[in-house]
Amino acid sequence: MNGFKVLALAAVAGFLFTATPPKAQAQVGVAVAPDCPYGYYDYAPYSCVPDGYYGPEWFTGGVFIGVGPWFHGADDFRGNVDNSFDPKHGYTGASPKVGEKPAAERRDPGLFKGNEMRDGRGHTGGEKK
Repeated sequence: MNGFKVLALAAVAGFLFTATPPKAQAQVGVAVAPDCPYGYYDYAPYSCVPDGYYGPEWFTGGVFIGVGPWFHGADDFRGNVDNSFDPKHGYTGASPKVGEKPAAERRDPGLFKGNEMRDGRGHTGGEKK
């Protein structure tokens, strides 16, 4: 009977060594930047920002250059933001929805007063104003 136990134990061990866990399927996806009329916050969930959050240097030909994973500016880029339009800083006003178009009348970019310098990856760049 002792030989039978050894043989059974060897069979179970052999079965366990040959069983492999299921292979995980790699998910590779390319996320698409949100289609927001005035840009989007530089942190997930990347919701749309109201007009006046980003300064004019964040736009090229009226097109937002992006932030976070979709940043399309130079490595040494720094731009002004007005973080009073950020919910993390107490903003509770209206924000556009993804896919909305800019308002017919926008804020004058020449009147923009930023209070914080940022790079395109969400890092503050210097002292707050």
